[in-house]
Amino acid sequence: MTATIPHPDAPPVSTSFEALTTDNAYARLADDCFTRVAPTPLEGDHRLVAISPDTASLLDLPPGEELNQDLTQLLAGNLPFPGGEALAMAYAGHQFGHYVPQLGDGRAILLGQVRTDEGLWDLHLKGAGITPYSRAGDGRAVLRSSIREFLCSEAMAGLGIPTTRALALLASTEEVYRERIEPGATVLRVAPSHIRFGHFEYFYYRNEHHHLAPLADYLIDHHLPHLREFEEPYLALLDHAIQRTAELIAAWQAVGFCHGVMNTDNMSVLGHTLDYGPFGFLDTYDAHHICNHSDHHGRYAYDQQPYIAHWNLSCLAQAMLPILDPDPETAAVKATGYLDTFPSRYDAAYLARMRAKLGLTVHGRDDRQLVDELFAAMQGNSVDFTIFFRTLAGFDPDGANTALRDQFINPKAFDAWAVKYAARLQAERSDPVARRAAMHAANPKYVLRNHLAEVAIKQSEAGDDSEVNKLLAILSRPYDEQPDHATYADYPPAWASQLEVSCSS
Repeated sequence: MTATIPHPDAPPVSTSFEALTTDNAYARLADDCFTRVAPTPLEGDHRLVAISPDTASLLDLPPGEELNQDLTQLLAGNLPFPGGEALAMAYAGHQFGHYVPQLGDGRAILLGQVRTDEGLWDLHLKGAGITPYSRAGDGRAVLRSSIREFLCSEAMAGLGIPTTRALALLASTEEVYRERIEPGATVLRVAPSHIRFGHFEYFYYRNEHHHLAPLADYLIDHHLPHLREFEEPYLALLDHAIQRTAELIAAWQAVGFCHGVMNTDNMSVLGHTLDYGPFGFLDTYDAHHICNHSDHHGRYAYDQQPYIAHWNLSCLAQAMLPILDPDPETAAVKATGYLDTFPSRYDAAYLARMRAKLGLTVHGRDDRQLVDELFAAMQGNSVDFTIFFRTLAGFDPDGANTALRDQFINPKAFDAWAVKYAARLQAERSDPVARRAAMHAANPKYVLRNHLAEVAIKQSEAGDDSEVNKLLAILSRPYDEQPDHATYADYPPAWASQLEVSCSS
């Protein structure tokens, strides 16, 4: 059963959070948008595994033992967030291409919202217990998946990719059953908004179209006020979602990130990476890599992510039609006009990222061909994605480039591309020193490879959280050399190829 919701007139609890300015704007939307529910306290013993200092600073939270103690109680469900209004969001979504009319926060609860000089922030507790949207689930999260979400949220921020953040991670001795019995855990996520494409779909398909405009107004008023300057602000909101999604997917592709479950309920309207389940970063480059063991048909394979993003945006546009124009046909024409720009917007964002990865400073007509031919050479040649691009910074147009050639099973595939790349650098009169520095700033040395996460998980399940915290520190500076941690940038061990992640991960 869920815990009792504190009475709104109850005196505030004195904690590290009392200096925060609460502004529960989402709770002022119509009751159909959510259900008020408090976290279910975790059973057994629990410990605070890690805190992200960078995320704490976003909320102006002072570090120290008092914060640690308060976060432990908050994440365990024993302490209501002072001034918050706990609730579970209602939404729907297309899951693996099939519409599911009732989803919602089945194991997460919005504890409250705070406002800082940087804007409005959601405090969203994942693993908080059963809600009305849990369906047959237990509302809990396991330590394994919580470590992965905590670390990848912060790793993506370190990479400069828009993402929900993770403030803190708590481990519990409460037993949670997935494929096996596992220790429970909670993660406190922080983001400007957790509103998904599925929020709009929820009201569209229920024929409750009167809720669509207030939902759009909420996003505009609290996060995108400049859209009020447009003659049609709701159309501008759709346009914004299309642009930000194009940029987001381009950023994923450029670092070899695979989301794994790009359902519309896992897509942020504001363009943040949302919901880290069966994700993965490419080790060996494979355009068709499927990171989610549950994705039997490869719907969300690495090379399909741009196309799925476009498809998902069409679902969002469909759900927004009633507020784009009173006339359905006119609304459809407007939406289609913007949707049709996605491929060109994605290409522009993607090629900008790839030019930076290749150290190119000039916008060339053959950019796409150069990039495509490189990946064609890498395909099937057992080339490690991250290591190759990091090494490429040392490319010598006049040299043998042995360190690069040796990464290919068939070096001739690299040689043919290298001739064209060298000619391009020479045509740009590329300065090798400046190019190397720029490429190091665009090609991370460290990413959250599955085997790194697995080692941290095994140690944490045994009670040792040091590896989680070490990875947190390393991944906060992924573009730096960090000589003391160079082994974390090595090729994955042989056993890593046997790792599988699924929708329960």
